Amino acid sequence: MMFDAPFRSSPMSIRPEWIDYNGHLNMAYYNALMDQGVDQLWEQLGFGEDYIQANGHTTFSAEYHMRYVREVHLETPVVTTFQLLDHDEKRFHFCQELLHADEGWVAARGEGLGLHIDMSGPRVAPMPPEVLAKFDALAKAHSPLPKPDWVGQPMGIRRK
Repeated sequence: MMFDAPFRSSPMSIRPEWIDYNGHLNMAYYNALMDQGVDQLWEQLGFGEDYIQANGHTTFSAEYHMRYVREVHLETPVVTTFQLLDHDEKRFHFCQELLHADEGWVAARGEGLGLHIDMSGPRVAPMPPEVLAKFDALAKAHSPLPKPDWVGQPMGIRRK
């Protein structure tokens, strides 16, 4: 299986109800867009909507850090990227960017840790071999990419 490096979603539109009283995209919907973008990759990996029905497994977010870089307005077409940084049979570390679909500027950056979940617990559980093989292929495709310098950065007030 071939994967883009990094993965890039198809263009997405901003919904009018996502615009806050400041006239730009509300912070909650940056996360929604990142999630919708990664759903497109999940289909390729076998984690699509029917995965939970067929296997009783799914993925959960364990941790996610968002950095807001530039305002997004109603008419802004966007795409998301996804870069796999590391994984094992139960976990995956990744980063994402929300980009203007035409101009390419960065609106937001996110870094996360995801878990493969057996819903009978629910509990963290190993991925089935066929799904893990796809994650291995994704990791191989993404391995030449440099780790972004903003990954792993601490949060806090920077003082002189």
